[in-house]
Amino acid sequence: MSNGGGELLQIEPLELQFPFELKKQISCSIQLTNKSDNYVAFKVKTTNPKKYCVRPNTGVVMPHSASDVTVTMQAQKEAPADMQCKDKFLLQSVVASPGATAKDITPEMFNKEERSHVEDCKLRVVYVPPQQPPSPVQEGSEEGSSPRASVSENGAVNTSEFNNISRAYNEQQDSSSETKALISKLTEEKISVIQQNNKLQQELALLRRERNSSRGGIPTIYVLIIGLLGIILGYLLKKT
Repeated sequence: MSNGGGELLQIEPLELQFPFELKKQISCSIQLTNKSDNYVAFKVKTTNPKKYCVRPNTGVVMPHSASDVTVTMQAQKEAPADMQCKDKFLLQSVVASPGATAKDITPEMFNKEERSHVEDCKLRVVYVPPQQPPSPVQEGSEEGSSPRASVSENGAVNTSEFNNISRAYNEQQDSSSETKALISKLTEEKISVIQQNNKLQQELALLRRERNSSRGGIPTIYVLIIGLLGIILGYLLKKT
């Protein structure tokens, strides 16, 4: 079944391709096609069961129909060396009883010692670079230090990194402009507060001077009035 076409099931694809990204779950599908008149039971096993989730990992494909199996790779914290993966999958298939369902599947059905015809299909895992968005750089551009996306896969990745750096730089510039505007506004408000504070201090000092002047003026007037009355009284006493 190396070509994906066996007597029981046709399996596509034979390579499980995962667009590898760190800290992200990634899924791919396997299509099982039954072109025979038999009910075919299948079972999926992997060399690294903790890393993958297979749904369904067992089932029955009815005659002249197809069924999909979804393989989900758990989020990975580290990238493998050279982006190579040694994980393997084994898909076994065997003729089941007419009308059989997934509930009728037992491990003994895939025991080659008890069954004369159990087909095995090995599937390998391949990591591929994630799809990159179209590059905004025109193909006619001949000069520039940034690599062109059409040169190679590495060029596409570098172009994406350049775009990310440019976007981050623009965001930093916008943030810097907003910061400068905020600092300028705060400085103007600070100067205005200082001016108002000085004005209030001047008005307070003026009020204090006026109050002290008014307090000191009243006794002086009284002294003058009393002195004047004394002079008049003395004059009248002398006259009498």
